[in-house]
Amino acid sequence: MADMFESGERSRKRQRLRDQDGSANRGDLHRSLAGSISPPPLRRTKARPAPKIVPSPFQLTWITNLPASSNLDAVSLKDILGDPLIAECWEFNYLHDLDFLMDAFDPDVRDLVKVHVIHGFWKNEDPSRLHLKEQSEKYKNLNLHTAFMPEMFGTHHSKMLILIRHDDTAQVVIHTANMIPFDWGNMSQGLWRSPLLPLRDETLPPEQAGQIGSGSRFKTDLINYLKAYDTKRIICKPLIAHLSKYNFSAIKATLIASVPGKQEVDGHQETSWGWLGLKNALKAIPVHGSEPEIIVQISSIATLGGTDKWLEKTLFKALSTSKNVATTKPKFRVIFPTADEIRRSLNGYNSGSAIHTRIQSAAQAKQLQYLKPLFCHWAGDGAQHTSASASAATISDAGRKRAAPHIKTYVRFADKDRTSIDWKLVTSANLSTQAWGAASNAVGEVRICSYEIGVLVWPGLFGENATMVPTFKTDIPAVSTLSEAEIVVGARMSYDLPLVPYAKDDIPWVASATYTEPDWNGSTWNVD
Repeated sequence: MADMFESGERSRKRQRLRDQDGSANRGDLHRSLAGSISPPPLRRTKARPAPKIVPSPFQLTWITNLPASSNLDAVSLKDILGDPLIAECWEFNYLHDLDFLMDAFDPDVRDLVKVHVIHGFWKNEDPSRLHLKEQSEKYKNLNLHTAFMPEMFGTHHSKMLILIRHDDTAQVVIHTANMIPFDWGNMSQGLWRSPLLPLRDETLPPEQAGQIGSGSRFKTDLINYLKAYDTKRIICKPLIAHLSKYNFSAIKATLIASVPGKQEVDGHQETSWGWLGLKNALKAIPVHGSEPEIIVQISSIATLGGTDKWLEKTLFKALSTSKNVATTKPKFRVIFPTADEIRRSLNGYNSGSAIHTRIQSAAQAKQLQYLKPLFCHWAGDGAQHTSASASAATISDAGRKRAAPHIKTYVRFADKDRTSIDWKLVTSANLSTQAWGAASNAVGEVRICSYEIGVLVWPGLFGENATMVPTFKTDIPAVSTLSEAEIVVGARMSYDLPLVPYAKDDIPWVASATYTEPDWNGSTWNVD
């Protein structure tokens, strides 16, 4: 009973009073009844331990012309490549500026790092290929490699850095920016960085492909992705040999990638690609909430067809997959900027050179008809959208309204208020059949044209009682948003919430159109 009372305090339990002969003193007893009677103090309840806080596995890139308050936890290219312990760098991308890439390395080791650049410009007369070759001649420690491109309409669109270090560790960085100054300057971009991966214990057998979300499964899928480059010529074999030596167990994520070619829907391939690979991964992820919403935020929309068949029956169906049967079919939203948002972006109309869709042809006009009800603004703060209800809403500011989007994110929110996240994917893949794969054909094959790569993360990777919440202007979840979960994982947002749907007269930005209204720099956009 001692723990029921504060230290040093006497018990309030009344003692029976007696005369010298041992009989009860009735007078004292009577007086004692007039005093207040307090019940014993309640047993103290243990305070609930504070939840474990996990910073966002995804980060945003540093925006040159935004204040530091909007760049908290943001990352520059020099933050990634500026470590003098980097011994070897494999750089995969669509567009490359080799001077920009090499300048990001520590100046003391810049001429010593073994640099491999993988590009997709397979035509000998391609000006981009010729320019890369000319730039590369300045760097004796840099080697160019041309990716195997079997599909005419495919691109080498993946964006990845693999770093081998002098301290016997390796690191994988998957991001959304082309390797050019423009993309790392004032455009919104995202990235995922693995922990530093140590050498594996050679006394143990090599890791086997584990369950989805495990480091061993990530390693298997990454190596299978790299093997696709060696179909016709040896490119990545030395890198594969390097990576096989490292322990990936610290990784908590799943690789979602695409490689050109065909795969069987009901095949037994170790790694599936495109929408099929995404669907298989989502089968392992439980979802929550009765009002789910999946937000697709991209920088390019290809020609998807005159009807929404591929979008609804292939991609959205794959995105709706889950481990448990959801009670409600998720709603979909697509974030894509308008010309007004491009005009007001940090680069003005120049930002639009990296953001693409078309609405000129009859088929493209039909596509806009079924997409427009899904469209939401990247920066819904234009004067034409100001209303009493909108101004009254509490806006969660991501700090990226003026940095036009080149990032691509796919997020499943568990609730209509978008306070809890079931999973998040950051990837190079836009809305296109070339990136995700066409619908399966009559013989059950899926055709993919492009190389793409991304990372999928969900709260269950960090513990049984974990939740993932959106974070704004920081990678750290705010304490005020915490739930009853024991582990709270942040998910850094690149766009504001709540979303602002397109108004009746809004149309998406079209880079091939002409815009005579000047942007904030006083420039217009004229297409020759």
